[in-house]
Formats: sequence, structure tokens, C-alpha cells
Amino acid sequence: MTEAPPTPTRRRGRRAPAGVLLVAAGVAYPVVVWLALGHVGPRWIALGLAGLALARAALAREPFWLAVSALAGALALAAWWSGGWLPLKLYPLLVNLAFLAVFAASLRRGPSAIERLARLREPALPPAAVAYTRRVTQVWCVFFGGNALLSAATALWADAATWALYNGLVAYVLMGLLMGGEWLVRRRVRARAAAAAGARDGRA
Repeated sequence: MTEAPPTPTRRRGRRAPAGVLLVAAGVAYPVVVWLALGHVGPRWIALGLAGLALARAALAREPFWLAVSALAGALALAAWWSGGWLPLKLYPLLVNLAFLAVFAASLRRGPSAIERLARLREPALPPAAVAYTRRVTQVWCVFFGGNALLSAATALWADAATWALYNGLVAYVLMGLLMGGEWLVRRRVRARAAAAAGARDGRA
């Protein structure tokens, strides 16, 4: 008796743990590079980055993310070929540019990236909410653009400890602050919308 072919739901279920591991590896990447300095040569870290790129490519379902994985593999190859650390330190820059491209493209083509995420929880978004999610997507574009600049600056001109501190900690703290700030603003916007709706119902 043969096993039934995996359904899309089962495939997504199998991808989920691997996706979590890849996110964790990406978050830990700057710290791993910093700890490796002086102990492990860049070629060994390049092998790790190449493995990360291959894993992302295996999970990718869109040509864009396959291209990002290929670029990450190119950085690993450059680090292996040159024996230098700079290509490895440019990986966080690549990640930020990739997210900037995704969010910016969603503003041009629609729906915005944040609108897509919001519709997962609330499919019937009112026009005001759609406009709000577009503004939030624009804010994230500014964040990813600024973060890419700072990531590049730390890779090119800062020492390894500063690069690891910013890309492995500060950038994620800033991201968390932005997410928390947006959550507070969203609560306030929803409260105002509910109050306005109640006032209209009272006049009707």
C-alpha cells in the first residue's frame, strides 16, 4: 500500500519548521560571524552561508526569492574565493534590500504588503484600513532602506564588533520598536473609527 501524495496543506506544514529554523539562522548569523573571527576562517562561514542559501532556495516558491538565494550564494562564493570577511558581512544588506524591494513593489502593483498580512486576519478591510496599511507599508520601506544603509556602513567602515552589534541586535530592537509603535497607533486609529461609527449610528 503506497502513501498518498502530500497535499499542499501537508507540504506547508513541513515547510513551517524549516522556515522557523532559517529565520533563527538568519537572526543569529551576525553573531556567528563575530564569534568566528580569529577562530574560524571565512571560508568555513562561507560554507554555512552557502548552505543557508541552498535551504532558502529549496523552500522558495517565487522566482524573486530564488534570485535572492542565488545572490546569497554568490556572496558565499566570493568569500570562499577571496578568503575575506567583507562578502559575508554584506549578507544583512542583501536581506534588507530584498525586503525593501518586496514592500516597494507591493506599493506599485498592489495590494500593499501590510494589506496582504492584514487580510489574513480580517479579509474584509474597509477603505480606510486599506489606506492605513499602505501608509504602514511606506514606513517599512523607509525602515528597510535606512537599515540597508546602516548595514552597508557597518560592513564597510566599522569594526567587526560594531557590525555584529548593529546587525545582530540593534536592527532587531529597532524593528521591534517600529512594530510596537505601529500596534499602538493602530489601536488609536481603530478607536477613533469605532467612535466615529458610533456617532453616525446615533445620528441615524
